[in-house]
Amino acid sequence: MAPRLTVVGSVNLDLVARVERLPRAGETVSGATLERIPGGKGGNQAVAGKLLGADVRLIGCVGRDFAADEALGELRKAGVRVDVRELDVPTGIALILVDADGENQIAVVPGANSEVDLVAQGQEVSGAALCQLEIPDAAVEQTRSQADWLCVNAAPARPLTVTPDLIVANRYELEVIGEQPGLVALTLGPEGAVLLDGGDEVARAAPPKVDAVDGTGAGDAFTACLVVSLLEGREREEALRRACAAGAIAASRFGAQPSLPTADEVDAILRG
Repeated sequence: MAPRLTVVGSVNLDLVARVERLPRAGETVSGATLERIPGGKGGNQAVAGKLLGADVRLIGCVGRDFAADEALGELRKAGVRVDVRELDVPTGIALILVDADGENQIAVVPGANSEVDLVAQGQEVSGAALCQLEIPDAAVEQTRSQADWLCVNAAPARPLTVTPDLIVANRYELEVIGEQPGLVALTLGPEGAVLLDGGDEVARAAPPKVDAVDGTGAGDAFTACLVVSLLEGREREEALRRACAAGAIAASRFGAQPSLPTADEVDAILRG
């Protein structure tokens, strides 16, 4: 049976400009191309979880505007159960620059994501849940109080107001949230990731070699794959190895949700 996962998180429309190089402070770079791609860390991780074999539900908020249908398109296409509240505020927007080496700069306009509230939306969570920090602390706290098991992807970084069962963070994010007593997946970019339990390393994995195109959705692919793999009952080392592979595949493709891999693709790259 497929693991069941509720994602409480953000839904954005990504406006992605591809440039030869990222601009320096005060500099204008021309010659860009623009694409509109569904995104938001909540939406990305929900789509990724579904493609990886989980039964996924997403709780979030969008506006009553042009961006909402576009932002929800890949979620619906993937078969995620979407429980979103429509509000008279703009749908979240992310402004993303991606250079020729796959490096990016991102600015997020939260919009409706700032209004995510399980109580106000009449939503309840049970079983396993996944949150990120593009939604209010109160929504994460509500999820923690209802879920049997919770993963928090600590991005964008700020101090946590809950104690999750699993935290996914990079080095900078871990500095912001501080030392954690439980299970922490520390992502190290091209070096892979380590899994810490009470501060002690219990697993380490490196990603397969790929040609980086766009790192926008790589962290979301990693997070979703780690969560789904653990919910499937896989050993920690295997789960971490699969998560690194999912992140690498996503980084080798353009865009956030269009780059996310299926379980078969993760299996294939791990077979070499």
